[in-house]
Amino acid sequence: MAIIGAQYKSALDATDGTAQSTLTSFLKTPGSKSPPSFFEWASVTDNKGFYNLSALAYWPSKAAYLAWAEQSGFDAWWKALDPKTCQHGWFLEVFFPTTERFETLFNTNGTPEGSAHMGKCMSPAVREHGYWGSMRDRLPASQTDELSGTKATPEDFKSGGTTPGGRVSIPGRKNLVVIRSGQDWLDTTPEERKLYLETMHPVLTKGMDFLRDHGDEVGCLSCRFMEIVDPATAKADNMDRTFGLAYFDDLASLEKWCKEHPTHLAIFGGFHKYARKLQNNVTLRVFHEVMVLEPEQQLFEYVACHPGTGMLAVH
Repeated sequence: MAIIGAQYKSALDATDGTAQSTLTSFLKTPGSKSPPSFFEWASVTDNKGFYNLSALAYWPSKAAYLAWAEQSGFDAWWKALDPKTCQHGWFLEVFFPTTERFETLFNTNGTPEGSAHMGKCMSPAVREHGYWGSMRDRLPASQTDELSGTKATPEDFKSGGTTPGGRVSIPGRKNLVVIRSGQDWLDTTPEERKLYLETMHPVLTKGMDFLRDHGDEVGCLSCRFMEIVDPATAKADNMDRTFGLAYFDDLASLEKWCKEHPTHLAIFGGFHKYARKLQNNVTLRVFHEVMVLEPEQQLFEYVACHPGTGMLAVH
């Protein structure tokens, strides 16, 4: 998975569509032998007020991604970016998980998300679900590895500012955890839509804001609560899909936040109340994908971005 994005001081600065068209020209390069298997667009305004527009793209292997980057001209273009002359920031975050370090889960089997677009089918329901620790049990690598990471300390987090920096590459961390957790209420009934937006969505937003603003308390290095946007307009109007994209220092840190922290317990408990209210006839679609990565399976590079962007916040 690659997150390739542009960062603007405000959404108004992004209205010319130049960054999106530039990235699209690489992602849809005619004749490319290794195009992404799937990509879509998402945006978020971060806690510094900057607007971030990203393409989330998926390839079946590291070799396929590298072949695309070279053949499409993206790699040459990226390396030539000069932070001194960029009109806005750019960021590149790429993950190369192996099968035993990756898991994904859906509450329905009808609509693929993310990496599932590369699959031929979905497996039946799994037993490793619905209890604390089930996420770890779904990761094959956890059978022989505790997947311990390097714990972050409050001192690791930079208070930052908003002044754009130069070109910065961030080394990978041992057993970095990446979780993308999504919500889709596009096809819900009017009644369920109203219930979701009035009860679940505010609680979810509060939890994501906590991880974004106070992640240092729970080992969360970065969190973006993003909206899927229409590629034609770069706006989220009527798309009705969101996802949290968070990086944790350690699988145990993510598990502890899920099991113990009031913000996640509110999400967890709220969903059960939501389901009971609907008599378990839930049409809201949710999914997640989780990766626990070796240092060499991570790539982070930022050009003219503010210091709180992604992994820059703990660099």
